[in-house]
Order: sequence, then structure tokens, then C-alpha cells
Amino acid sequence: MPENDVPLVAADDIRARIDTSTPHSARFWNYFVGGKDNYEIDRQTGDQIKEIFPGLVDVARTSRQFLGRAVRYLAVEQGIRQFLDVGTGLPTADNTHQVAQRYAPDSRIVYVDSDPLVLAHARALLTSTPEGSTAYLDADLYQPEEILKAAESTLDLSRPVALMILNTLGHVEDPAEARELVGRLLAGLPSGSHLVVSDSTATSEGMVAASAAYNRSGAVPYHVRSVAEIAGFFDGLELADPGVVQVTRWRAEENDPEAEAADVDAYGGVARKA
Repeated sequence: MPENDVPLVAADDIRARIDTSTPHSARFWNYFVGGKDNYEIDRQTGDQIKEIFPGLVDVARTSRQFLGRAVRYLAVEQGIRQFLDVGTGLPTADNTHQVAQRYAPDSRIVYVDSDPLVLAHARALLTSTPEGSTAYLDADLYQPEEILKAAESTLDLSRPVALMILNTLGHVEDPAEARELVGRLLAGLPSGSHLVVSDSTATSEGMVAASAAYNRSGAVPYHVRSVAEIAGFFDGLELADPGVVQVTRWRAEENDPEAEAADVDAYGGVARKA
């Protein structure tokens, strides 16, 4: 199979896997960040939850900005040239490969997601600079060993890799199981690799209420965690400054005082595997 290609999947097969009767997290998030790859049920649910907790829109927007800053830090300051983005969601502006290859054109990126609508957009994701490479895997977080094996077609797993898991781990109800899945992925990556995690947190009554409303909508549930539980994903790793903080406060842009001052119910961090 050529690099930057994806196995062809029949359009009928993709359509058969798309459920437009219940909201889906990737489409729901896409609506909140201003994307167009969503359905009426996603917009209805999004509008209902915005009435409960308008701050969720800020969580979606600032979490995306955190992704960009984290990837830039890894590419520019840490020299990382390989990225494994698990639970990538639907493409919008400044996807992982776009940010990485902006600063390091030879970067190689593997996206992992099992959502059929994401699969339908895989061709859009699979753009790349001539020097680098971008690939897509139809898999999910519950398949760590399969992900690592398939990623070897694009990534050199003997060299450092940035493992990106953003706004995804909340779908795993048991925090211990979520940590185990992250650990199994990290176990297949060498010293010098990095982990990037961000997730919504149970740090306000509004966010807790919004999460409960979303979980009643029929979508795959999303469980907001404490800040300590988010920090637990980095146990045994070397945290980069400023540690596990609100996503708006992680290396905020000096020329963006609004982002620097914003309080949001989302925490994240970046850490290195020794």
C-alpha cells in the first residue's frame, strides 16, 4: 500500500456504520468548534447542553488550542518527528499533522479512530508534506497492541513517538482501565517518547451537569474526572512545565491574554518517558 493511503472502504459500508439517530462525541465536538461534519441530532444535543453549561464551548475551543501548542512544543523544543494520535476525531483547522509539519516537514503522523464519519474523511486527513507521511488506522483505544503493530507501517517505533490522547479517555468509565490502556500503548514506545493527555474535568457543577445530560442523550457516555485522575495518567513520566494544568494555562501564548486568563473545566499535560 502506498504511503499516505488508506484501505478503500465501500461508501455503503461507511454509511451503514453511521448512526444519525443518536449524538456522537466526534460530531458533537465538531459542532462546538465550528465544524460542519455533524448531524441535526448532534446540534440539538449541543444546543441543549449549551443551555445547561455554555462553558463547554470554551472547553472545546481551548482544548484544540492546547493541541496546537503541545505539538509545536514537541516538534520545536523536543525534536519529536513522530506522532501517534489516538481518538483523533473529525478534522478541523490545525490538525496534528498540519501543526507538526508546519514546524518539521519531515514529521510522520498516524491517526487512530474507529468512528465511521472520521473514516469517511480519512482522505482529507491523509495529506502530507513530501518529506513526511500521514496515515490513518481504523481502530480504537481498546486495541493498544493492534494499534502499535499497525503503526509500524508508518512510524519507526525504535525512535521517540509523541502519543496524543486528547478528549478521549473520558469514554473509558473505569479510571484504572484507562490508565492500563495508556500504559500498554506507552510500553511499546521507546525512551524519549512523550505522552500528551487532555480531558474535561469535574471541576465545576456546570461541567458535571453537562456531562450527565450528554450521557442521557444516548451517546457513548463520557466520564469527567478529577484533576488528580488526569494527573495519574502521567505517573512514572517526567512532566514538562507547567505540569498538569488547565489547558488554557499550558504554555499559553504571551500575546493571547484571554486564553491565559480563561478558567475552563479541562486539564492537560505533556510528559516524557525516561
